[in-house]
Amino acid sequence: MKLGSELAALTAGIDQLFRSARRGSGFLDDEGLIPVAVAAVAPQPLSDYAEATAALEALRARLPQEAESALRRAYLDEMIDSLLALVATFQEPGLPFAERVRRQIRVDTQMVDDTVLEGYRTLIRDRLNDLGYGGGDIAADVRRWEADNRVPPDSLLGVLRAFLVEGRSRTAALFGGLEQEWLEPVEMRDVPFSAYCDYPGRTLMLNLDSPYTTYALKHLAVHEAFPGHLVHLHRREALVAAGAMALDGAQVVTSSASSALFEGIADNGLYFLDWVESPADELAIALRRLRGALRCNAAWLLHAEQRPADEVAEKIAEAGFEEQERAVARLAFIRHGLRAPFVYAYWCGDMAVNEVWQKVSPVRRPEFWAYLYNNMHTPTTLRTFWA
Repeated sequence: MKLGSELAALTAGIDQLFRSARRGSGFLDDEGLIPVAVAAVAPQPLSDYAEATAALEALRARLPQEAESALRRAYLDEMIDSLLALVATFQEPGLPFAERVRRQIRVDTQMVDDTVLEGYRTLIRDRLNDLGYGGGDIAADVRRWEADNRVPPDSLLGVLRAFLVEGRSRTAALFGGLEQEWLEPVEMRDVPFSAYCDYPGRTLMLNLDSPYTTYALKHLAVHEAFPGHLVHLHRREALVAAGAMALDGAQVVTSSASSALFEGIADNGLYFLDWVESPADELAIALRRLRGALRCNAAWLLHAEQRPADEVAEKIAEAGFEEQERAVARLAFIRHGLRAPFVYAYWCGDMAVNEVWQKVSPVRRPEFWAYLYNNMHTPTTLRTFWA
């Protein structure tokens, strides 16, 4: 617990350094390095990033002797290295994008392979056929299906609220003790995201500038709330308060070793709740995964290959069966300096959690959920220490 408390204080100190030097004033800039903390953490005073680096390296050197378990030692080592990489990006000349993705998000993915993308397209075509939307150009068929299932703007919050009610009921049946938890849907505009879990304010911000199908809203309900971010943060808050989780578990740290599992848990919510009920659900998941993989590729093209943004937007719009205007809007998140590698946390986190989840027998699911939600993880620690 001592290592976790020291890491939390040090991370909060780095967050203060970052905020004091930030140049932007948008929503993502205001979040800082720690957008959410579910317990009070007194920041360690730091004069500069050199002092932060030295403190991180000193803490890392103590792990072999002081970490309370092999899982904890492995997680803390990866988390500290990701913070070292973050600190390096705040200084000149920074780090190459490939190193940022590998060290901050803890994944080896650079460009998602065409065979993976083609697998999603095959599944999309098969489900369109099942639903009576096949037979034509796949892009046109996808757009026709999405148009037919699009929720009118004045109904968005109501439909989302209904999915939240059902998601809470299903989650409470599995986890218990969540009947009083809630995120109230509220509308937002001109923000660089589709939806956002405001855990302290207990609201789910929905960007009404974007179109949504019924199935997209269903996914957002599980991702942002039940059994996604709301449930995950609620569990971490309770564990930290009870002394059953170290203080670093109280912090959500942007573009760090914890990011992929934070998003991956949320993206697998429909599977956890056994709520994939129809070919339309399967089609929506395949579309989301295709577009998520393409956003990883877009980040690589923008930051590693320095391709023009218009060219990248056109490329991913065509490959993901989206309008170019929508693809351009998604690039706002990818182009943000601190968030640049974070986009990999979605698709890679989804894959990391789903790979293990598929091997969990029904009888062991409660044990797996406890392991998943009650410990801080990276893709590597999840795969290595679950047995």
